[in-house]
Amino acid sequence: NETAKKEATKILNRLKNEGTNGQEAGMLYDYLDFLTGLSWKKEEQKEIDLDEAEKVLSEDHFGLKKVKERMIQQIAVMNLKKQQSGSILLFVGAPGTGKTSIGKSIAKALGRKYVRVSLGGVRDEADIRGHRRTYLGAMPGRIMDGIQKSGVSNPVMVLDEVDKLSSSYNGDPAAALLEVLDPEQNNTFTDHYMNVPYDLSDVLFICTANSLDTIPAPLLNRMEVIQYQGYTPREKFEIGKRHLLRKSLKGVGLKQENVELTDEALENIISDYTREAGVRGLKKRLDTLCRIAAVHLVKGKGEKISVGKGDLREYLDMNPLHRREVKEEGKPGIVTGLAWTAVGGEILYIESMFTKGEGKLNITGQLGDVMKESAQIAISLVKSMFPDKAKLFKENDLHIHVPDGATPKDGPSAGITLTIALASLVTGQAVSPRIAMTGEVSLEGLVNPIGGLPEKLMAAERAGVKTVLIPKANEDDLRDVPDEVKEKLQILPIKTVEEGMELCEIHYVKPGVETV
Repeated sequence: NETAKKEATKILNRLKNEGTNGQEAGMLYDYLDFLTGLSWKKEEQKEIDLDEAEKVLSEDHFGLKKVKERMIQQIAVMNLKKQQSGSILLFVGAPGTGKTSIGKSIAKALGRKYVRVSLGGVRDEADIRGHRRTYLGAMPGRIMDGIQKSGVSNPVMVLDEVDKLSSSYNGDPAAALLEVLDPEQNNTFTDHYMNVPYDLSDVLFICTANSLDTIPAPLLNRMEVIQYQGYTPREKFEIGKRHLLRKSLKGVGLKQENVELTDEALENIISDYTREAGVRGLKKRLDTLCRIAAVHLVKGKGEKISVGKGDLREYLDMNPLHRREVKEEGKPGIVTGLAWTAVGGEILYIESMFTKGEGKLNITGQLGDVMKESAQIAISLVKSMFPDKAKLFKENDLHIHVPDGATPKDGPSAGITLTIALASLVTGQAVSPRIAMTGEVSLEGLVNPIGGLPEKLMAAERAGVKTVLIPKANEDDLRDVPDEVKEKLQILPIKTVEEGMELCEIHYVKPGVETV
């Protein structure tokens, strides 16, 4: 790089003139040290064996079929085009689902260096672009610092937690990332500290996030989003057995033969001692068991510890978590809904009741504005569908509550649940708790599509739900749902609220239609 050579020569001449005792000598030496520590060599693109890459990805991670398929496609394109990088991928999903760790496996599969840059909590543009050398204690930005640490010009760079960036009076770091992640511009990326352009076009960037909500649209536009789903209990079991237990044993200096964990005990840890979409909590429980085994060994109580289902409460020193399961019996006004959260899917109940009053509406359970508007739509729909019951809303106060009041809830996907709950309330007909539903409703009574369907269906299966009503427009999303979940659920796509009422066995007659 001629520009870099000129800048380095200029700084060297300055050092010669000022001498080593000059006021800025230390800063200039640091700068030269950083500049010469970077790899300016263009790395040659090696032909990557797709079968070998697939094998590496499968060895390190169980499941994640969609992610692995997309990475194999990326590698194939890189082979054909003789390019070092491809599309910028954004892995989005719950904590503990393997978003960051798969970056290491991708680097291994490509035979390239791996570097991780944590962006969580970054609120200063200079953390990305670097500080100008006029400032005391100036440093390069995190991107160039990562490149220097890798020692090559083409590492696999994981930009972790891009959804946790925030702007301040020091600038917007998300805006600074726009140049880094733009293939048209990043071949001349200029860090303020270096003040010379550097070619980032050979770097394979992979970003991770828990949610898309806080990522600015221009930044999101530069990336291809790959959604991570939560793991099923069977996948967690295989991950625990194949990877996590081995890692926990290694972490405390034990061998495989020092701990015997029965399959039944592992299944029980997954079902009763963790509640998560990923496997981070499972890893913590296995770490606890391995530490107990280490104490057992050091005290000379034996070479081996056996852990069965009955030993878990004692060894883990905690009671099993309260499992969120569906109720046995239904009551009028109470319906099972499904929600998506950053840590996976959950079931939630919509509760409604009338109390003596003057037609006031009380909504509790920390509901956001969108969910409150869904409640208003549900009320209008039920009034129009059951005109003979409309006076109930005038003569009584209506209270709608969504339990788990400490957790904020929002979004339009509870529209169908709210509508069916109110229809159940005014008709006095109970809906089975084993029927769950999700979908946005319109004033026409249409059921519109929603997001997070795979996670919601997994939550329904975990909780013991038997039937799930989903929007007809979401039928295509069912291919992303694991087969073992689909086999255990009766999934019924619906277009209208009327269809939903019929399936919930709420007797409804269209106004103006007489029955014989």
